[in-house]
Formats: sequence, structure tokens, C-alpha cells
Amino acid sequence: MVLLKDYESKKRQYEQTMKLVEELMQQIPGVSQILKIKGIGMVLAGFMAVVGDISRFEHPRQIQKLAGLNLKENSSGKHKGKTTISKRGRKRLRAILFQGVLPLVATNKEFKELH
Repeated sequence: MVLLKDYESKKRQYEQTMKLVEELMQQIPGVSQILKIKGIGMVLAGFMAVVGDISRFEHPRQIQKLAGLNLKENSSGKHKGKTTISKRGRKRLRAILFQGVLPLVATNKEFKELH
């Protein structure tokens, strides 16, 4: 019985927190336009928390670099190595982008075709 009461209490706290996050998210410029894209949900809150106002970036590659998703080549001299992502960015942002893309690819036809 105590566990059920504790569960209900935690559930109410979670719902209140998520409502507050949604309200705060609406204050960030550009969020309403991004939320119109089918498949984008609350993972966007984490993205916007890390990146902030995306209008401060002039090119999408700047966000890629911030996340450490820009490409680098492992080579030296005559040796040409693999091209991989640099991972010299925000680890949490990479994780949020990955978590956000999964439902986007699953529900949005255009992104599914790109994938």
C-alpha cells in the first residue's frame, strides 16, 4: 500500500514537472515551428536546453560540431584511415539527437525515406 501511494505521488510530481517543462519550452523562440514536424516530441526539450535558441547558428554544421558529429579522418602520411565522427562535442547532445531521431524515423514518412 505504501508503494502504491509513493508511486502515485511520484507520478503526480512527474506530470507537474513535464507540464512546467512544456510551458518553459514554449518561451524558447522557434519551438512552435519545430513542434509542427510530425514525430518530434518532448525529446526536443533536451535538445533546446543544450542548444538554446537555434537562430544564433548560421549553418547546421555548427550544431553538428557542437554535438561532435562532424567528420574526421584518421590518417597520417601515406596511410588513409577511416572517416568517423569526431566526438569532440557534447556527449549529452549526441545522445538526445539519437533518441529524438528514433521516433522521428518511425512516424515521419519523409525522414523514413531519408533514413
